[in-house]
Amino acid sequence: MTEASYLSSTRAGYDALAVEYAERAKNELAERPFGRAMLGTFAELVDGGPVVDVGCGTGMATGYLASLGVNVRGIDLSPGMLAEARRLHPDLRFDEGSMTALDLPDGELAGLVAWYSIIHIPPAQVPAVLAEFHRVLAPGGHLLLAFQFGEEDDLLHLTEGWGHVFDLDFHRWTPARLADPLKAAGFAMSAALEREADDTERTAQAHVIARKL
Repeated sequence: MTEASYLSSTRAGYDALAVEYAERAKNELAERPFGRAMLGTFAELVDGGPVVDVGCGTGMATGYLASLGVNVRGIDLSPGMLAEARRLHPDLRFDEGSMTALDLPDGELAGLVAWYSIIHIPPAQVPAVLAEFHRVLAPGGHLLLAFQFGEEDDLLHLTEGWGHVFDLDFHRWTPARLADPLKAAGFAMSAALEREADDTERTAQAHVIARKL
């Protein structure tokens, strides 16, 4: 089966950026109190795990959840990002895979995190991704999403940066726009947080926690 072009371009882009990304983002959570607050709330809700961080990148959220006592592992498309995740978090497990078709049994997880990773999924494909998240969560399991805040036509397309050439799309969402897709996939939204951009960010940010019905 031929892979969707957006998955191929996302993998290639992050493979190119992996080493630089790991260096630039290494202290990012330390500077994001609202993000830490949502991860901490999620950690309490899942009561230890098991949890998968889907689109884990260099393992930033994975490592933070592990520090809170969560049984968590990461999955990512990019071998380059996974290499950095394994280097930075040698005691944690990281596997290659796609959120569009998770190699996980039905109902296995207490929680699933997509920390700034659904942003690379075209909006028309997000309902199928949410359905896949629902499939692997146990009844009552929790989903945490983080994403840039924006309306449906607010797409950022980047082709170069940090001395590299790539092809990456960043699709923005609002919690209100996600409410119907989450409901259709079988989730109830538990909490939503919206915050303004800081001086390092292009746009406002948002986080959502939802529960599998």
